Amino acid sequence: MLDFEKVYLDYFTDVYRYVYSLCLDHHLAEEITQETFFKALSKIEQYRGEAKIQVWLCQIAKNLYFANLKESQKHLEFNEEIYYPNIETSLVDSDKVQTIHRFLHQLEEPYKEVFLLKTFGELSHLQVAEIFGKTENWARVTYYRARMKIKEKMK
Repeated sequence: MLDFEKVYLDYFTDVYRYVYSLCLDHHLAEEITQETFFKALSKIEQYRGEAKIQVWLCQIAKNLYFANLKESQKHLEFNEEIYYPNIETSLVDSDKVQTIHRFLHQLEEPYKEVFLLKTFGELSHLQVAEIFGKTENWARVTYYRARMKIKEKMK
């Protein structure tokens, strides 16, 4: 039997960062993270241990986020205060930042989600790989390709 309080304390930050990487809204991320743990607790008997608990929680969070998005019909909005590490750190012009944002949202999956998880969710390559059920090298390559696609479009 899982000690759910320990699971909550150990994984709250990881789940929150993951959700924040999807929605870019602190309030919504916290709300969905709380809902994730509530749902996980109510469905704990369905957790079979086939995946790491963190991956299971992030999958629940992802499903809740997309259900919320579908209900509200809201689209991700760009927050100009967000820092884009390793992309174009010299960009101060908001038009250029908006251009990067537009290119990011045109990326196909899994590049878009991997980039969001790494950049906004601040997850490691290993954590991203676990979410996708892939290797750490796959996450590194996918993130690198996403960055290159954005840089190519900016030329």
